Amino acid sequence: PPPGARRAEGKMAAPVGEVSPALEPGAAPYGNFPNYSRFHPPEGRVSLLPGGLLRSLFPAAARPLLGLDVGCNSGELSVALYRHLLGLQESEGSLDQPAAGKDLNLLCCDIDPVLIERAQQCSPFPASISFANLDIMDSSAREPFLSSYLGRFGRSTFDIGFCMSVTMWIHLNHGDNGLMEFLSFLSSLCKYLLIEPQPWKCYRAAARRLRKLGRNDFDHFRSLAINGDMAERITQILTKDCAMELVCCFGSTSWDRSLLLFKSNGSNYKGRKSSEQEQ
Repeated sequence: PPPGARRAEGKMAAPVGEVSPALEPGAAPYGNFPNYSRFHPPEGRVSLLPGGLLRSLFPAAARPLLGLDVGCNSGELSVALYRHLLGLQESEGSLDQPAAGKDLNLLCCDIDPVLIERAQQCSPFPASISFANLDIMDSSAREPFLSSYLGRFGRSTFDIGFCMSVTMWIHLNHGDNGLMEFLSFLSSLCKYLLIEPQPWKCYRAAARRLRKLGRNDFDHFRSLAINGDMAERITQILTKDCAMELVCCFGSTSWDRSLLLFKSNGSNYKGRKSSEQEQ
């Protein structure tokens, strides 16, 4: 891997169970598809985001801004988001843009160590994009790891978080309570949150793929009370329970998923910062 490609430091979480990618798409129960970017290209998302988004959200904030990408897979979308947010061309890597990391540092995590290794080896921005093998639902691992990363910048929270087609996998594997806990945690950790929820039809398709392989169904699928219009349900959770407000819907991808931007209205986000400062 290029120098610095393994810059993510701190305690890494051991993934739960066997999560290495398999050839059958149904054998990726955490959404850890080995070739995800081939059937949902990054351009389908980033093309919906306006240019200059970071400047409009953070006109006077100190740099570098800190971003968190949860469920980054093998990193193609993370890198495309980074390029788009900083206005970098496809040909521009870290050697061409030595100052890029002064504007944004991005921490990307995924439960699958094989995908993370691929992301580390292929990253064109090893100094400013870090990839880490982390189970975000393992609080005993995520808290020290994320705190360690933020501490390197003298920070306790991220400026912006990305959760792109991840909520369904959290929901299927951890149930209604797991989804709500996940959203609450992210909202307390990020000033802004860009989420791409999977619609309910994707839940049915994921369960169908698993059954076709002769595997057991997702533990929680048939008991989920949070269902139906998932973009609306997640918006309700974030705005009513997590002290966030919906800033904008940037539209929908060609595969029918909305890009929703939320902003912390202060109480949950500031509460985390003040409680950490007291410790």
